[in-house]
Amino acid sequence: MKTRVCLLTLFAGVVLLIASPMAAQVLYENGPISGETDAWTFNEGFTPSDSFTISTGTSTVTGLSFGAWLSQGDVLQSAQVELSSGELGSGTIYFNGVVNFAQSDCFLNNYSYNVCTETGNFTPTPLANGTYWLTLQNGVDTLGDPVYWDENDGVGCHSPGCPSEATESFTGSIPSEAFSILGSSSGTGSTPEPGSLFLFSSGVIGVAALLRRKLL
Repeated sequence: MKTRVCLLTLFAGVVLLIASPMAAQVLYENGPISGETDAWTFNEGFTPSDSFTISTGTSTVTGLSFGAWLSQGDVLQSAQVELSSGELGSGTIYFNGVVNFAQSDCFLNNYSYNVCTETGNFTPTPLANGTYWLTLQNGVDTLGDPVYWDENDGVGCHSPGCPSEATESFTGSIPSEAFSILGSSSGTGSTPEPGSLFLFSSGVIGVAALLRRKLL
């Protein structure tokens, strides 16, 4: 009986060792979620974009985690994600697709918005060392309300190249947002420390859009 228990324990340990390398590492993080500063709309025609740096050697990006501000009771379902060489999806496009997100660690902020960590995986995308841009747009949520990307100004970031530069399709240059780029690397270069994440601003067309694009 003791032998069987030992064998089962050893087997479980081997399974964990095999599974561990499959966990995505943080390739870049722009600091933890703020949740109380501001945020920028990434639906209703508005598009924020943040830079990020790959410094871990040739890497494969497999996912994304970021902070979202949502109306109470709302859930982010998906968003269009772009990884490109230039801001707002310009230049070379490395990935462009609709990504489904899982929501966790929500809390109610002082502005009565739920601030949640959103995590999604997508087609593995190889990137060499360099600076790229992450763009979010066309967010889809259960209530059909504006959805926002948490602004944290890169405070508390640890990755080479942080804090991110950021821009928005109507406003131009803006403070940067909270997010992490996930994946695996060759192990050559500096590995950033894991970070947390982040969202906020709103939108409608015309003058109303100017008033609602930035939430605060």
